[in-house]
Amino acid sequence: MNTEERSPAGSIIYRHKSSERPFTPAYGDVASIDLISQHVEKHIGPIETVFHEIVSDLVHVDILFVGPTKERNYNTLITCGMSNLPMTVPEGAEAFRYAELMICLPATWQISEESFKSEENYWPVRSLKTLARLPHEYNTWLYADHTIPNNDPAEPYANNTKLSGMMVTIPSTVQSLKEFFTLAVSPEKEVHFFSLIPLYSEEMDFKLKHGPDALLEKLDKAGVTQIVDPGRKNTCKKLFGLF
Repeated sequence: MNTEERSPAGSIIYRHKSSERPFTPAYGDVASIDLISQHVEKHIGPIETVFHEIVSDLVHVDILFVGPTKERNYNTLITCGMSNLPMTVPEGAEAFRYAELMICLPATWQISEESFKSEENYWPVRSLKTLARLPHEYNTWLYADHTIPNNDPAEPYANNTKLSGMMVTIPSTVQSLKEFFTLAVSPEKEVHFFSLIPLYSEEMDFKLKHGPDALLEKLDKAGVTQIVDPGRKNTCKKLFGLF
């Protein structure tokens, strides 16, 4: 009997429950760090800073920071280390066992060790780190169109936003997408780079009911891009009292 839980749109719903497990120290892999860093610099831009993780559980996740330029007036943050371990993928998706994540922030976003002491500035970085560990912690995987709420029920990431979840997508901010999306590390290992778009809880509910394509169409019509806007329009908010 098929016991998979599915949304009204037919997507599989994975429920990740916390489990008791010992802390598993992890360390960075120099060869992987070098390959990923070179890949990022080739396709996105010079890495200005690396936010190193001091103590790591399961995987060592550093954050590579590429600052804005005239052609690309936004900040890009990319995980480096999520792909040190394979994800637990369903049959037929073996080519997508290894992944890294990225998120784009406005050029005005405060990015420094000092500013990250405030959750209003740090929540995108926290999301990158949390989601980079999620597949390894719960023996699951992340792929395009997956949505992950911030807690259950979903809660806003910080006081400066009501966004409360992430959608994994194919990057749209990289010109050489075909070359950037896949990094061939070895004949047995390809690392794929996915982008994160923050969502409101109503948008995540809409995606479960109507599917990812319908939500992406709504976001596109509203002008929502992969550059984070903490106060952007909620494309699925119901307006009460209007007839």
